[in-house]
Amino acid sequence: MPAYRAVLFDFFGTLTCAIRRGEQHAEVAALLGCRPEILADVLDASFYPRASGAFGDATATLRWLCQKAGGRPDQADLPAAVAARVEAVRADTRLRPEAVPVLQAVRRRGLLTALVTDCTHELPAFLPELPVAPLLDVRVCSVQVGACKPDPAIYLAACQRLGVAPAQCLYVGDGGSQELTGAARTGMTAIRLAAPDLDRHLVFNDDIGWQGPTLSSLAELPGLLDRLTARPALLTPT
Repeated sequence: MPAYRAVLFDFFGTLTCAIRRGEQHAEVAALLGCRPEILADVLDASFYPRASGAFGDATATLRWLCQKAGGRPDQADLPAAVAARVEAVRADTRLRPEAVPVLQAVRRRGLLTALVTDCTHELPAFLPELPVAPLLDVRVCSVQVGACKPDPAIYLAACQRLGVAPAQCLYVGDGGSQELTGAARTGMTAIRLAAPDLDRHLVFNDDIGWQGPTLSSLAELPGLLDRLTARPALLTPT
C-alpha cells in the first residue's frame, strides 16, 4: 500500500460538533417575509442544488429560496438577509475542541491537510476567520467547484491541488452525502467519525451501513496515523 501523504477532512460534523439549526434562522425568515418552518423545509429540500451553486451567487440563491418559501422581500432586504444567513450558519458552527490540535498533529507528522466539504455560500464567507483555516493546505467547497459528494470531482479537485494521488489520501468524515463511499470509490482510504454527539446531527444522504474503519473521536486520529506508520498494512481502502 502506498504511504499516505494527505488527510482530507469533512467540515460539518467532523471538524465541527453536530450541527443543528439555531434561533438566528428566524431572523432570515423575517427579512424574507416567510414563515421559519417553511423556510427550513425549503432549505432541507434544496440543499444539494444550493450546495452545487445551481442558483447563482448568495443573493440570487436567497431570492430563489424566498420565492419557494412564499416570501415577498423588498429588494433592500436581500443584502441584509444574505448577511443574516451567514451569521445564522456561523452561529450553528462550533468547532470540535480537538479540531485544531488534531490538524496540528497531522501536520507535525509531515502530512498535507485538506478540507473537502459540501456547503452553500455561507461557509466560504466566514471559513477564513476560523482557527482551522491556516492549518488546511487546501479548501475545496462544493459551492465553488460545482460538485457535491459523492461525485469524484470534489475529491479529485483536492488531490489535484495537493499534488497527490487518491490512494495516498486518508479521508475522514461523519458520513453525510455518502462521502465515505464516494471517497473509497475514488481510491482513498475512508474513515468514519462516529462521535456520540452525531446522533443529533443535521445530515443529508447519510452513509448508512458503512462497514469500514471508524473513530469514536477525532482525537483518535493522530494515534491511528502513528499505528499506520508502524504497521502500513493496518488499513486498506474500503
